[in-house]
Amino acid sequence: MQHLRYLDYVDAVARCGSIRSAADLLHVAASAVNRRIKELERELGTPIFERLPTGVRLTAAGELFIGYTRRRTADLAQVRSEIESLHGLRRGTVSMAASQALAPAFLPRTMVGFQAAHPGVGFAVKVLDRERAVQALADFEVDLCLVFNPPPVRGMRILAQARQRTCAVVAADHPLADRASVRLKDCLQYPIALPDGSLSGRGVIDDLLEHASEQPVAALVCNSFEMMHAFARESGGVSFQIALGAEGDPQLRAVPIEERGLPASRLVLLALRDRVLPLASARFAEHVGDRLLAMHQA
Repeated sequence: MQHLRYLDYVDAVARCGSIRSAADLLHVAASAVNRRIKELERELGTPIFERLPTGVRLTAAGELFIGYTRRRTADLAQVRSEIESLHGLRRGTVSMAASQALAPAFLPRTMVGFQAAHPGVGFAVKVLDRERAVQALADFEVDLCLVFNPPPVRGMRILAQARQRTCAVVAADHPLADRASVRLKDCLQYPIALPDGSLSGRGVIDDLLEHASEQPVAALVCNSFEMMHAFARESGGVSFQIALGAEGDPQLRAVPIEERGLPASRLVLLALRDRVLPLASARFAEHVGDRLLAMHQA
């Protein structure tokens, strides 16, 4: 399968935008990568990369070829998965992209629960904002994508989903911590930490604040839930997130926000519509689906 390695060279150069950076990533000489690409271009009869002073970029022909390369790589992973399935799911790797809010507790617990039954399966996880996560799925970088409120993208299929309420996240000793629910006006009495526009929860919060009787000045706007939580603990303030994001931290409480018209967030598991998933990823998707169904029923 030496020829498939040359396809890996093309894919790495396309992702890095540089032959030297791709060679460093692949742990091979830059001259070897450049030579193989030139050989492919001679076979195709056209350049697949435009050489620039600062690197390279795909030509129109290169865009077509990189699509073939990524489909071929995905097909090979599927064949390997089917060979492994002849002996049962003993090993494999689940590659996925996931929202930041899932990283502290939900996703690690879900993975550990799956590995209890399938100890030979490993995970390769990219924690990304929702647009980049969905793009990683479209580019065959990952098999699965688990994000909140994904943007509509053609060619995707929903494997599972569950609704999540937006919560006020506060320190465990905060005056709001023991309430069954809170109103927005209750939260605005304290310093506010808001997610920035790269995080899916910001749109929900903006819709909520638009109808508020007073417009708060955020004490912190940030793209890190970890930092917003720490700010809420240290300042006695309030950050906003779905309940899953505060799981596993005994110093935090997630208190549901009760407001008329406040939409619930959707936690959605996606895959490419026409792709047959490798066995490990397919089984893990079922496992995640079972967890999301249990959450929905609860």
